[in-house]
Amino acid sequence: MISEIRSGVVRITVWVRPGSPRPGVGGERGGALVVRVSARAVDGQATEAALGAVAAAFGLRRRAVTLVAGATSRTKILEVEGADPAVLTRLLTGAAAPTGGM
Repeated sequence: MISEIRSGVVRITVWVRPGSPRPGVGGERGGALVVRVSARAVDGQATEAALGAVAAAFGLRRRAVTLVAGATSRTKILEVEGADPAVLTRLLTGAAAPTGGM
């Protein structure tokens, strides 16, 4: 699910796959953007890695991505400030962006 909540800020749903051997951002699962991270789901490491990966995929700084809901769930809701809708469309259609091992 994707929605613009105010000018320049987009709220997106992501599905995080921790412990992935091939980190990256791209594709869709149940309407959510797929985020694969190598970090394990221990002490919030996978969540933090996912936020960084989403920021990198959009070419933004980490502070541009805020966790809204789902801190302990694989499904998370994020707000991304300055997200380019064209990049989001490309990522959802499966053009994966590598995360650099996050």
